[in-house]
Amino acid sequence: MDNLLSIITFLPLVAALVLAVFLRGDDEAARRNAKLIALLATTASFLVSLFLWAGFDPANTGFQFVESRPWILGLNYKMGVDGISILFVLLTTFLMPLTILACWNVEHRVKEYMIAFLVLETLMLGVFCALDLVLFYLFFEAGLIPMFLIIGIWGGANRIYASFKFFLYTFLGSVLMLVAMIAMYYDAGTTDIPTLLNHQFSATPITLLGFHIAGGLQTLLWLAFFASFAVKMPMWPVHTWLPDAHVQAPTAGSVVLAAILLKMGGYGFLRFSLPMFPVASEQLSTFVFVLSAVAIVYTSLVALAQEDMKKLIAYSSIAHMGYVTMGIFAANQQGVDGAIFQMLSHGFVSGALFLCVGVIYDRMHTREIAAYGGLVNRMPAYALVFMLFTMANVGLPGTSGFVGEFLTLAGIFQVNTWVAAFAATGVILSASYALWLYRRVVFGQLIKESLKGITDMTTREKAIFAPLVAMTLLLGVYPSLVTDAIGPSVQALVSNYDTAVAQAQTAPAATQLAQN
Repeated sequence: MDNLLSIITFLPLVAALVLAVFLRGDDEAARRNAKLIALLATTASFLVSLFLWAGFDPANTGFQFVESRPWILGLNYKMGVDGISILFVLLTTFLMPLTILACWNVEHRVKEYMIAFLVLETLMLGVFCALDLVLFYLFFEAGLIPMFLIIGIWGGANRIYASFKFFLYTFLGSVLMLVAMIAMYYDAGTTDIPTLLNHQFSATPITLLGFHIAGGLQTLLWLAFFASFAVKMPMWPVHTWLPDAHVQAPTAGSVVLAAILLKMGGYGFLRFSLPMFPVASEQLSTFVFVLSAVAIVYTSLVALAQEDMKKLIAYSSIAHMGYVTMGIFAANQQGVDGAIFQMLSHGFVSGALFLCVGVIYDRMHTREIAAYGGLVNRMPAYALVFMLFTMANVGLPGTSGFVGEFLTLAGIFQVNTWVAAFAATGVILSASYALWLYRRVVFGQLIKESLKGITDMTTREKAIFAPLVAMTLLLGVYPSLVTDAIGPSVQALVSNYDTAVAQAQTAPAATQLAQN
């Protein structure tokens, strides 16, 4: 089907326009209609994306379902997916209907709330589908606006501080990426991403402001993109905006932030840093490993000290993203496969964990761990679901969390055994904080009077968790569903990377030989 990607991407935006133009009033009927329209639009986008999955050929390592037409100022509107990006499209369309269901109890400015999420879905999908630098940048940056509003309007007591911190951190990081994109255009003469993937940016060493830069232009471009994607992931030490954003965001906002928005950083590394700047990626891989290893251990220890459930899970997300960046810059099949798998798994698991917090927050209006205890006595279904996702977060075999961590550690081990050993301690630390949280919230005697009337999950809440449980277990026992789809594209990426690095290493030797 022609224009399939555009239909998937802009269907939520059309629904947002319908809500903005035609829905009037703020009575109960209007609020219900706003939620129903948002749910129908996000569900329709997911159903259409299944046609994308059905027609996708994993053996074809190029871009598929490509749409290209003239746009503005000589630029092209170009969309397409490959084996790496299609799964992020499916993750986004899969999670958004569940996110809309999760905010069914919202009663404050419901129409605007639904519009914000619908616009956000379009912008997130655009990031994963864009095949033009300018188009990618517009989608990437515009996604800040609806999330800024979601946190700033519907968030907690310190929502203004958290929303501005989120916006400024991520926006300032992306300014350097914009400068790099302009430099890439002047060097290659195009903003077409497939063309840029085959363009060789100079890696000849240069001296700039008295500093010797080994990778030349590639290193400068790599650092500019790194500034943006590292904040988006986020990597240590530019991670401090994430816990604040999560704590203040409403439950649905936290789900989208953790499950999808953070993945844009990892996707950016895979789409730009590794294939376009391979020499710089190889030279700076140790730098990334050190930051990632510190993130895994440091943020896991910080998580152990938290008294707020959301903040604990937020620090857990930063630690898990450390495995992702390690796997990507290991630049081998197992590492990159594991990084992609870990991002997808984290999308299901972290989203579910924030939903678990939301379930009891809706009843008790507190996220303090000390306010709970003994919930298994009143909420057995909730205790079971929470346990499953806690185990997946720890990386228990049989869940999707195990596969991603195992593959990334296997990939890192081939590159640097010391880094792999250091990162493996994160598995133990994640078990420490995750089980500590679960024990204090769920187990023990139900002694707090405020908890004795708490009720178990509703049918709506069980319906939200059911697909997340299914995907976590399915990917845990049948990981080839993902690895078969991404395998050929990852193999082509790694092969091109190795070739470019080998050519760069042999070029100076050949030059020296010619001079002699």
